[in-house]
Amino acid sequence: MTDRNGSEAGARGVTPRVLVLANQKGGVGKTTTAINLGTALAAIGEKVLIIDLDPQGNASTGLGIDRKSRQVSTYHVLAGEASLSEAITETVVPGLSVAPSTLDLLGVELEIAHERNRAHRLRSAIQSLSGFEVSEPFTYILIDCPPSLNLLTINALVAADAVLVPLQCEFFALEGLSQLLKTVEQVRSALNPELSIHGVVLTMFDPRNNLSGQVVADVREFMGNKVYETMIPRNVRVSEAPSHGKPVLLYDLKCAGSQAYLRLASEVIQRERALRAA
Repeated sequence: MTDRNGSEAGARGVTPRVLVLANQKGGVGKTTTAINLGTALAAIGEKVLIIDLDPQGNASTGLGIDRKSRQVSTYHVLAGEASLSEAITETVVPGLSVAPSTLDLLGVELEIAHERNRAHRLRSAIQSLSGFEVSEPFTYILIDCPPSLNLLTINALVAADAVLVPLQCEFFALEGLSQLLKTVEQVRSALNPELSIHGVVLTMFDPRNNLSGQVVADVREFMGNKVYETMIPRNVRVSEAPSHGKPVLLYDLKCAGSQAYLRLASEVIQRERALRAA
């Protein structure tokens, strides 16, 4: 039994594909990509959960989740005070839910630092979803990480099937990418042997800027076919959308940014099909 995108949700039961969006550099479009890729996947028929692991909670805010309504958050999940299903909140986007975060997450690292399972907290929480939403299980879980390689990010990498790396078209892009790849390799060796790089998405691309073009060429030479064909353009509508508590696809479907995220979602699904066929 397959869904409309052939993702075999029924055949896989309630085992979603878990993709972590990670980059220790801030301002690369990580949260924007989580919000809008999740929305685009939902728009083409997937059932998506975004787990907000950034204490700033920007993914939650960008999906219209008011801070006062975040009674159960990812802090409570990692602290062992609530299940992930209790934290899940529906968004205005059909098929898209979020487990919101709060500033309490800033302290969770110290609280669980001495626990033996400290790196596996999120993985266990996701596995416990097996009895939740059985009639319509999540097919994709996207994890939005803080811009640092801390215990929150390690939890995300341990829980994930693959890493999606948003990379801004700027001068130090490759330097930051190299550091992240080393961390991914360390996690693969010690904690999650199944972890892989799903792809690198180039963000804030400006075709009028010669540096952008050079960064694209350098990253494609370094990472080869791991770089998605789709590039996310620098687009004012994408920047405006979060202040309205909406993904850009709801704010302005026809703008260049929205169309790019729809193409990226299609490309992600195509890669998933190729992985299953291999």
